[in-house]
Amino acid sequence: MMMASTDHSFLDLTDKETREKLSQWDRRADAMAPLTEKQTDSILDIRAAAETLPIPAELPIEDLCSLTSRSLRSPFTTTVPASTEDVLLKGFQMLDLENERIETAQQFFSWFSKLQTQMDQDEGAKHRKTRDHLNCYQEQCDAILSDVNAALEHLDSLQKQYLFVSNKTGTLHEACEQLLKEQSELVDLAESIQQKLSYFNELENLNTVSLEQMSPYVSLPNFKDYPVYLAKFKQCLSKAMHFMKTHTVNTMQNLTNQLTKRDPLGLANADNAFTLYYVKFRAAAPKVRTLIEQIEQRSERIPEYHQLLEEIHQCYLDQREQLLSPSITSTITDLTSQNNKDHCALVRSGCAFMVHVCQDEHQLYNEFFSKPTPRLDELLEKLCLSLYDVLRPLIIHVIHLETLSELCGILKNEMLEDHVHNNAGQLGAFDAVVKQMLEDVQERLVYRTHIYIQTDIIGYNPAPGDLAYPEKLEMMEKIAQSLKEEQMKLMAQESSFSDVQLEDPNDRRASSIDSSRLQPSISPADLHGMWYPTVRRTLVCLSKLYRCIDRAVFQGLSQEALSACIHSLLKASDVILKNKTQVDGQLFLIKHLLIMREQIAPFHTDFAIKEISLDLKRTRDAAFKMMNPKSVPGFFRLNSHNAILEFLLEGSPEIKEHYIDSKKDVDRHLKFSCEQFIQQQTHLFVGNLEEFLTKVSALKTMAIQGGPTYNLSQQPWAQPAKINDIVMATYRVMKSKLPSTLQSMSLYLANRDTEFILFKPVRNNIQQVFQRLHALLQEEYSGEDLQIIACPSMEQVRLALASLTKS
Repeated sequence: MMMASTDHSFLDLTDKETREKLSQWDRRADAMAPLTEKQTDSILDIRAAAETLPIPAELPIEDLCSLTSRSLRSPFTTTVPASTEDVLLKGFQMLDLENERIETAQQFFSWFSKLQTQMDQDEGAKHRKTRDHLNCYQEQCDAILSDVNAALEHLDSLQKQYLFVSNKTGTLHEACEQLLKEQSELVDLAESIQQKLSYFNELENLNTVSLEQMSPYVSLPNFKDYPVYLAKFKQCLSKAMHFMKTHTVNTMQNLTNQLTKRDPLGLANADNAFTLYYVKFRAAAPKVRTLIEQIEQRSERIPEYHQLLEEIHQCYLDQREQLLSPSITSTITDLTSQNNKDHCALVRSGCAFMVHVCQDEHQLYNEFFSKPTPRLDELLEKLCLSLYDVLRPLIIHVIHLETLSELCGILKNEMLEDHVHNNAGQLGAFDAVVKQMLEDVQERLVYRTHIYIQTDIIGYNPAPGDLAYPEKLEMMEKIAQSLKEEQMKLMAQESSFSDVQLEDPNDRRASSIDSSRLQPSISPADLHGMWYPTVRRTLVCLSKLYRCIDRAVFQGLSQEALSACIHSLLKASDVILKNKTQVDGQLFLIKHLLIMREQIAPFHTDFAIKEISLDLKRTRDAAFKMMNPKSVPGFFRLNSHNAILEFLLEGSPEIKEHYIDSKKDVDRHLKFSCEQFIQQQTHLFVGNLEEFLTKVSALKTMAIQGGPTYNLSQQPWAQPAKINDIVMATYRVMKSKLPSTLQSMSLYLANRDTEFILFKPVRNNIQQVFQRLHALLQEEYSGEDLQIIACPSMEQVRLALASLTKS
């Protein structure tokens, strides 16, 4: 019961006391485990929880009742709670002390010491047991470690023994490999010696071997006793090369002899030529091609084989020339006889024949040889020259520009651009011959063009019909009008019988009517045949030359031709002007100049050429100064001893360059002709008014310069009645002659736009003259005089011009 009261007193400690006791824990200077504030709070919380600790649920009710009854019987146990006694009783039972009671402190300490000893024993048993297990494990590990160390010592011994054996084995292996390598080298050396020795061993047998067995022995290396055997092998090599050459040459000569016997004159026709000259050779090519390939392979390294290959080439080409030359000459002769009047057909057929010959020869050459030679093109060029030798005499005698231009087109377009460009490798020789032939044709064309310009353009003598203007145009206008009327009748008939089909719709006549209906009417001034002959010839000549000759040459010829044509037009215009009227001459010139400017526009070239001239003006002046020294100013004058020096320094001729542009020359003449026409027509219509206005201007000028004052109405020639006569005469001329002028312009120019452009300045000039007259009359005359003059207003003049132009 004392124990219970003591515990109870401990539980009843206040927080203050508890804190004091806890502070004693940290009061020592050498405190090993001081409490933190958080740990102190945890102890206080545990204390508070212990005060309210409930009775364990596993405490039997009987013990609780007995404890309660004892407490009730004993007056000393009133201070101990029932739950605490039960806990203590249970604890005593667990310690086998339920029959003992602790009544004194000595008993408690004895009990507590016993309890502590027992607790220490219970807790140390686990550690001792664990220690015993660990000791056992340590002994086992020590045993294993000793075994491992023993095993490692054995392994080290084994490794040392293995390395020793491995080194011995590698040394033995390397020695074996070295022996095998030396053995292989010795075997190769023995084979090489045996191979080189075989040439010497076969020396005695080379004289009896066949031609096919010579190929392996044609190259000789350097080795011992080489000079001794070199002479012997050179003899064998010479003999072998002689066999090769003899075999190849005999094969080709036999073929040529066989073909020559069949056709001794080389007159085989075209159907048999291919079989005779190519099939036989191609069939024999495999017999010698293998041997020729061996020679070609060695020709780059051995000079003797190179010489042998050239001799075989020459033999082959000689045989081909011997076989082909008579046949080609015969064929060209036949072509010449068949086309003796058609040079273009002759050139076309002859060139086509030589194109086939060149292509066939190259193909046949490739059957025998694999490497090209320039001698083949030399042979083909020689064969092509046979055609050139036949054609050149014919070309230099051609006089027609059309034929020469067509020949240029054949050689340039068909042969060079089509055939040679697409097969330049096989037609190299033909290319050179055709270019030479083209140069000859172009040279002949240029020469004939110069003559043509001199004879047919500059020296052209027009016939009366060529200058029959405007009769030619009027006649063609009537023909065109009649054709138009006939066409309208046919269209009217067709429309009236459209419901009844009288003919096949596919008939030629119906198709011609339909086509004529769709074709626009062509003015006679636009017809090519109505052009002046020199214009037509010039333009045709330029069109022929444009694509046939070089641009620089064309520029020079075009300038010469256009200048000659302009000169001929000026002459023809003067003749028409004298025989007919001035309007006809001017419109003739304007018409053809317009045609020339329009037709030369498509030529995409420059019609300007550069001319170099020697100007002797400075030389002349210097000589004049030398002869007349007084004419030279004093500060430039030299003494008589320096006259020659002055002549040498200042008298050198000067070289000048100037450009002549025929296209601009055409434009210049056209502009001048149009201005002359405009001026002449203006003078024709309002010339009287211009003369009157000129007199008035002169009179005003005299008065301004200090002459007598004037009164225009007092002048005899400026009376209102006189002015009225001039105005009426001018108006009558306009009404009578303006329609005919417009009709002539329509007849010659046949283009509304051109007519409008040319007549517009004339109309403007007429209106300006009337406008000046109106201004003068308003300034110088009164209203009564103006009525007498009766000058039409500007609106009336415009209406009159418009009505005359429309009519």
